[in-house]
Amino acid sequence: MDYQRYIDWADDRIVNDSRRVVITFLVVTVVFSAGLGSVSTNAGTSQFTTDLPAEEAFTRVNEEFSPTFSPDTGSTQLIQRETNVLSKPALLRMLESQHRVEQHPSLRVTSTSSAAGIVAQELDPNATTTEQQINAVESATSSEIDAAVRSAAEESPRFTSLLSTDFNRRSATASATIGVVTHEVPAGISSGSGQGGSSPLTSIQKQADFTIQSAAHGSITVFGSGIVAEEFSSVVVDSLILTVPAAVLFILLFLMIAYRDLADMALGLLALFMAVIWTFGFMGLAGIPFSQMLIAVPPLLLAVGIDFGIHAVNRYREERADGESVATSMRITTDQLLVAFFIVTGTTVIGFAANLTSSLPPIQDFGYVASVGITFTFFIFGVFLPAAKVELDRLRQRYPIPTFSESPLGSEGSALGGVLRGGVVIAERTPVVFLLIILVTTAGAGYYATGVSTSFTQEDFLPPEENPDFVEALPEPFAPNDYTVTGVLNYLEDNFATTQSSQATVYVEGPMRQDSALEQMYRAGDDPPESFVREDGRADSTSIVTVIQDRAAEDPEFRRLVERNDRNDNGVPDDNLETIYEYLLDSSSRERTLNYLSEDYRSARVVYTVESDASDSAVTADTREVAEDFRYEATATGSIVVFQAVADLIFESAIQSLAIALAGASVFLVLIYYVLEGRPSLGLANVVPVVVTVAWLAGTMRVLSIPFNALTATMLAITIGLGVDYSVHVTHRFADEYAENDLETALDRTVRGTGGALFSSMLTTVFGIGVLALAVFPAIGQFGILTALSIAYAFLSSLLVLPSVLVVWDRLFNAQGSIGDLFSFGEARRPEPIDGDD
Repeated sequence: MDYQRYIDWADDRIVNDSRRVVITFLVVTVVFSAGLGSVSTNAGTSQFTTDLPAEEAFTRVNEEFSPTFSPDTGSTQLIQRETNVLSKPALLRMLESQHRVEQHPSLRVTSTSSAAGIVAQELDPNATTTEQQINAVESATSSEIDAAVRSAAEESPRFTSLLSTDFNRRSATASATIGVVTHEVPAGISSGSGQGGSSPLTSIQKQADFTIQSAAHGSITVFGSGIVAEEFSSVVVDSLILTVPAAVLFILLFLMIAYRDLADMALGLLALFMAVIWTFGFMGLAGIPFSQMLIAVPPLLLAVGIDFGIHAVNRYREERADGESVATSMRITTDQLLVAFFIVTGTTVIGFAANLTSSLPPIQDFGYVASVGITFTFFIFGVFLPAAKVELDRLRQRYPIPTFSESPLGSEGSALGGVLRGGVVIAERTPVVFLLIILVTTAGAGYYATGVSTSFTQEDFLPPEENPDFVEALPEPFAPNDYTVTGVLNYLEDNFATTQSSQATVYVEGPMRQDSALEQMYRAGDDPPESFVREDGRADSTSIVTVIQDRAAEDPEFRRLVERNDRNDNGVPDDNLETIYEYLLDSSSRERTLNYLSEDYRSARVVYTVESDASDSAVTADTREVAEDFRYEATATGSIVVFQAVADLIFESAIQSLAIALAGASVFLVLIYYVLEGRPSLGLANVVPVVVTVAWLAGTMRVLSIPFNALTATMLAITIGLGVDYSVHVTHRFADEYAENDLETALDRTVRGTGGALFSSMLTTVFGIGVLALAVFPAIGQFGILTALSIAYAFLSSLLVLPSVLVVWDRLFNAQGSIGDLFSFGEARRPEPIDGDD
């Protein structure tokens, strides 16, 4: 065939110009290494939200308004936990902490607020400063404070929102409260923390924590976006410090067992190193930033590279064991493996490239970089490694280079070879019954997997609340940092009815001067959905309407203005809205007004309080439902809605990439086996164990409660890429053996030769990548577990399921008998060689 000319040309270069090939590849490695210094980083959740409608609306909200709890406005939470945070000593500790941060110039505090401050103003309405509030509380008796707490609870909804859910109005007790500090810090300023924090608040919040501890006596935890940003940064570094050494040890151990020769192992390691250098150098030269998604690329390169390397050396050793020369052995090896590697590379690239169809840029980058990396791996292990092996063995013939073992894995008579024949034994006896069982279990696993959940939260990128004891016991430098963010987030969710993150926003665009604008905004809060917090039967919300109502309550002149323009006496003006807005902008309420109404009166925002235990999907659906009730163009947004939109896209991407990868790989395999063997049906046989592997893995995700998140969403397409790797090696070796032997012999030689290499490759990559489960970054840990399982499943299905598939394939397309022969026991008759499928 025509393709054989290209194989022969490659054989000649590898065998006859081996030194030139090696030098060329080393020079290219130096070129790509120049791009390593240009690789930038991109971490966190913001990389996933680009171009989403909800995110674009959220950006406009942050640009046009000044939301109290937005990271851009510089907010810090002071979380106080005591037996009773409403006792006199506890109130003073909170107020003194507020006063200390206010007095610290470098913290750029513009205001502070807390439940303690509200109680103090109940005691003394003139106590407008923190210092005056401290004096008011100090001079009050316990009974006066309790009365002030009850009064505040009746008059101020904000007061109860700052207290934990165990607040008891009658006894004036609560176990926790939140104080808020606002800083004058524009977004984008460097934190200056020197600790890897990417938020302008990192250094400020660390300094605030140091400042208040003496006043708080350990009862107050400082929390905010700066603390979160620092842990975002350090969790990946800690994960790599913990997992990389363990991965290297496992890989070295199993490569020593697989190669059993130091020089051969050194070549394999050099090729792996080159694959990583080429891929990351390409990223730097192409200007692709390294994101958390791309953490998955090195393990994938290792998985495929280790497999290619062991196969190349093991197949070469098989020929050398039969007495062939260096040149002849390598020609036979590359004749077979270049084709197999090409098929593996083609299907793997299709599997990874399927992620390019995703709407999320980080997943697109992953698909692109992984595809390029696997292509590089093909050239390095298909051309460079064989050429380097030829050079090494020719040097061994001239110089006394130590040689430890040159025997192939899984050779006939070995214990490993006997174990690997398990799938062949089943295929010889009951292939159809076995495949029917596999079909039922695969269908069941696939159906069960439809219940796998989706997730996209900050917690996906943060360490768990508690690390395992063995991780905590590790010595430096492997011991991880002390992480607090996840614990604090869980505490807030468990103990507060709503938190700053328990909000949903509707961004309204339209002429807010129109008489009906505020009335329809007000009516949208009638009969709120289940996930919204209710107050007097209406949705608890803040908007320009609440700003007007609050101002009217304290300003008689403004109240009369509102009443003159309120047709239905519900406190919401219906006429002369521009006059009302101008009054607010000319008063002390200007800043608060601009929090909810744009200065040109063309847009507004309404912030709804939602139940903290409501699911993101419920909140998103309910917010979109409320947005539809607005007459003007209204968009549901806010961090919850944006993150849920990303989660939906992640699930959509996972299913879409799976379908494309499976269809693309199937078509490619059918075509390639038609071109190479004249038997397109072999391509379909090749796909069966891949489908089994995908179904088993997806079912396992649900069993282990691992959701589709930023990293695991790519696993199904990746499983196709890795699963095809194993099944292609078996199928292609079988096709070569079947051309010269009967069915039983072909299967036996295939599983002993290729199966031995697959077994070593499987162990190396399962343990080498499986150690990612130790990572303190949960998404990396889940990815490591799933990658290891996908490789183990791919190995088992290729060695146990594929032999039976090949027997049934033979009976369907080659056997000279009736359909009843399909269900007979024993091996099928070996037909005369044919040119193609029937």
